[in-house]
Amino acid sequence: MNTYTIHKQKLIITGVAVRTTNAEEAGPEGRLPKLWETYFQSNLLSAAGGENPHFIYAVYTDYESDANGAYTVVIGNESSNESLPDDKNHVVVTIPESKYMVFTTKKGPVYEVVAQAWHEIWAYFKESPEKRAYTGDFELYDARNFDPANTELQIYIAVK
Repeated sequence: MNTYTIHKQKLIITGVAVRTTNAEEAGPEGRLPKLWETYFQSNLLSAAGGENPHFIYAVYTDYESDANGAYTVVIGNESSNESLPDDKNHVVVTIPESKYMVFTTKKGPVYEVVAQAWHEIWAYFKESPEKRAYTGDFELYDARNFDPANTELQIYIAVK
């Protein structure tokens, strides 16, 4: 998996959210597939008013501890506004300005490449000199050419 480091300004994301753990997502009761379904049914992509409306973010935030604790996932789009939308089903999250290690997945079925990439990321940080900040990580999808059967995406991990 290719990696590089980048500094990014804060991002504001409006989307749909769920609280989960990696242990829950590894089992049959994982909440993320349903969250993606909710996102696509919400029409948030067509209402996105941010600078890059074609980008879909899967934000991992509000970490309880580390990769083993609970966290919140928000799937949504960049927004120029930190205020809550009128729809009570949507949330707004701010990804703080940070230094990120960016991991680019291989091409393949989205659920396979994302799961494989996260396993590689967890293994990488067990041995690496860089330490995760757990302030807000995200997967970045480009909706303009998104093919769930053959996708490639970037995963941004905040580092100290």
